[in-house]
Amino acid sequence: MELDPIKDRHHHAGMIRRRLIVGLVGVIALATTLVARNAYLQVTGHEHYSQLAQDNRVRLVPIPPTRGLIYDRDGELLAENVPAHRLVITPDQVPDLSATLERLGEIIELRPSDIERFHEQRKRGRPFQAIPLKHQLSPEEYSHFAVNRHRFPGVETEAELVRHYPQGSVGAHAIGYVGRISESELRRVNPDEYQGSSNIGKSGVEGFYEKRLHGEVGVKRVETNAAGRVLQTLERQPPTPGQDLHLSLDVDLQRAGEQALGERSGSVIAIDPDNGQVLALVSKPTFNPNLFATGIGIDEYRRLQRDPRRPLFNRAINGQYPPASTIKPFVALAALSRGVRAPDDTVYSTGRYSLPGVDHVWRGWKEGGHGEINLKQAVAQSSDIYFYDMAYDLGIEAMHQFLAPFGWGQATGIDLKGEDTGILPSKAWKRRNKGESWYHGETLITGIGQGFFLSTPMQLAKGTAIMANRGHSVTPRLLSGVRPPGEETAHQVERETSPSELFNDVEASQWQFAHEAMIEVVHGERGTARAIGRDAPYRIAGKTGTAQVFGLGKDEEYDAAELPRRLHDHGLFIAFAPAPDPEIAVAVVVEHGGGGSSAAAPVARDVMDAWLTDDAP
Repeated sequence: MELDPIKDRHHHAGMIRRRLIVGLVGVIALATTLVARNAYLQVTGHEHYSQLAQDNRVRLVPIPPTRGLIYDRDGELLAENVPAHRLVITPDQVPDLSATLERLGEIIELRPSDIERFHEQRKRGRPFQAIPLKHQLSPEEYSHFAVNRHRFPGVETEAELVRHYPQGSVGAHAIGYVGRISESELRRVNPDEYQGSSNIGKSGVEGFYEKRLHGEVGVKRVETNAAGRVLQTLERQPPTPGQDLHLSLDVDLQRAGEQALGERSGSVIAIDPDNGQVLALVSKPTFNPNLFATGIGIDEYRRLQRDPRRPLFNRAINGQYPPASTIKPFVALAALSRGVRAPDDTVYSTGRYSLPGVDHVWRGWKEGGHGEINLKQAVAQSSDIYFYDMAYDLGIEAMHQFLAPFGWGQATGIDLKGEDTGILPSKAWKRRNKGESWYHGETLITGIGQGFFLSTPMQLAKGTAIMANRGHSVTPRLLSGVRPPGEETAHQVERETSPSELFNDVEASQWQFAHEAMIEVVHGERGTARAIGRDAPYRIAGKTGTAQVFGLGKDEEYDAAELPRRLHDHGLFIAFAPAPDPEIAVAVVVEHGGGGSSAAAPVARDVMDAWLTDDAP
């Protein structure tokens, strides 16, 4: 059956009209969308997209601040910033990065840690950004690269300021050091304040006063091309340098203390008893903080960590030792103030002491004892038997209450991070930490500074300063002055000294007695430290101590010759001078050095000579 040609033409014409209408509607819809979008971009969203375009063209680049300097009390530089050159690589400008690194290693000493750190930073950075490969090029390395520069496209040298410690290892634990910012540190600090900075204070004054030393970051607006490369600087807001710090440390006294201690492990603290200013803070062995300034190598750091003498360990605030007999003048003062003993009370010392109903016998350090002895003689000759008897009558709670204000069992408050508190034992302390009751025998050994009793060298120095001050409290401090940027003189930091109310019941005559007993230790005919007092041009009040490292059995005798050095006794000594108006208080701990009179007292004498006379060791 054939279709009517006329009807077929009408059908096709209608279909074409419908398609034209649909196409026209589509064109109108697209045109309307384009007009609306154009209107949005140019009118409604103009400000937003204009800012985005500007941000693509202009970048803010942080300018790290110059770190503040650190001086000793006489203006001697302890930490400075020195100009140096570093080698940087812009990855997208280097044709073959592996080959370039290999060839660079032929003319410049590259440690595995340098290359590892470079690749880590490369992962976090952008290809067009310059990434440091090695900091602080030596003059020889800089010149070698300069003549070979044409061989290394994308590799340049840049000027930078590097932290430098001109005294080397002297005072390293007090001054501290700076190092590369770790991932954990980046999470702790405000990232905006450390834009462009690669270092942060890690320890010592550098770490404690990081905010003062760091300064405030600056910024510059730079114009970039589509690839992100800088074309020109449009605007610059300079950074604010960090504050310069003046410490109470005397670098000459610090050096004298380190020389006096020699190659032995231990600590020496010297404090001004009037205000708590720390004059010397020695911890041996020490280390060179310059190793950390530009990033210490992995092998070198592991060597320091694995060294059995622990050179990175700050013994001054973290070493905890039994105070031993150095505590005896304080226990004597407690007994006097509580009416438990009078100066003339005597005890007959046979070298052995026992308690009623107890089988154990406590021995003194002197075989056969000291005979009939009074309180001053007991301090001067360090009679354990006298102090066993006195501690028993005094009781652990009275001892704890009296000794706490001197600073034992708590942080001294020195301006260093991570200070340990030591242990001042009591019944409550043992119940809380050991889950056990207190025994009378523990009271006896606490009275001679043994047992659970532990003290840091800084606590010993603080307690000695308070004793020298006749009860006036001091807080050890390293910072003595601050110089803000742009100012010529430093502002002194005020120090507070205040009498502790807990010493109100100690009479002036009792303080005087304690001082005289300590003077007898050094200048008496039978004083345990009389060897350092024989030719002293000034009066010294002191006390020796010998701390046991391990316990002896009932019938065992201590024989240093038969023991490895790690089991030898620690030698301790505390002192202040000149008596009766002291200008310096000193605490010395010599690890495994033997007796306090032979090992620690001569060290203290050298330090006091260096401060009070023209003689240095």
